[in-house]
Amino acid sequence: APGGAVIRARVVASGREQVIELEIVRGKANRARINRAQVRPRDILGIVRTVVFAPEDLSLVRGDPSVRRSFLDDLATQLFPIHASTRADFDRVARQRAALMKAAQASIRRGLSPDLSTLEVWDQQFAALSARITATRATIAQSLMEPAARSYDDVADSPRRLRLAFDASVDRVIGADPERPASSDLTDVDAQTQRMHAALRVVREKETERGINLVGAHRDDLTLGLGGMPVKGYASHGESWSVALALRLGAFELLGEDGDTPILILDDVFAELDSSRRAGLAALTSKAEQIIVTCAVAEDLPPSLDHHALHVRLDPKRGTFIDEADHE
Repeated sequence: APGGAVIRARVVASGREQVIELEIVRGKANRARINRAQVRPRDILGIVRTVVFAPEDLSLVRGDPSVRRSFLDDLATQLFPIHASTRADFDRVARQRAALMKAAQASIRRGLSPDLSTLEVWDQQFAALSARITATRATIAQSLMEPAARSYDDVADSPRRLRLAFDASVDRVIGADPERPASSDLTDVDAQTQRMHAALRVVREKETERGINLVGAHRDDLTLGLGGMPVKGYASHGESWSVALALRLGAFELLGEDGDTPILILDDVFAELDSSRRAGLAALTSKAEQIIVTCAVAEDLPPSLDHHALHVRLDPKRGTFIDEADHE
């Protein structure tokens, strides 16, 4: 379609066959259909579970916390589709609250008393939504720890153990609850809501001075360690790639625990890996029922993945076509 695209797939999930369609139209809201019936785009979340590994995934290790938050959120949305709505609601409330803080900052700079009459209303929503997001992320992080660590052991063949820890921004403000382990506390939405209210009270003066939200789910992070040292800043290039790969493979294992095996998408990643890591990745993908691989150079594809493959090629004259040699 001009100015847009339609993605259509026939899917077998949970023993049912469905036709899923997503229409993307430039400048307009996306449209979705299940078996030709119009649905909300968010209703198709989680039906087709996928794990994508791409060269950009090195940013999971070396990038900003926002990259790791997105990784947890994408995984959470496939397992708990309601998480996407919670995120959207939180983003809206966070923007409104930040605007209020910005206005308060401007008033203070002019020597006026800031109008914070609506702050309590925004704080109530902000704390509740932030707690739900943090609790879901913490749950995902805990579930991911073991499968990611096992995958790292298999890919890297290293004596150093990969360790994951969820770093909630609220803990940085008021500290972990000394009476309970931080990990269990983070998954308790009610307790986390109360702690978020306490944290907001602590940072309120600084927030009005700086005009921003200083604590909340938008400042959470996932910390990664190897042998007691943080991966970011200390791991080699090869180790960093292995950690990124382990996170994706751990996600693949986690998504497949409750039923259908996810689709694994490997987007031009073999060119970035040395021969041993290529072989390790190929061996670990043997559990996948369906793999989509893109590569610019055919020789980058490990031989073990070239069996029973359907080659889709791109030619300047013919366009996209299926290589007939695959069927001979």
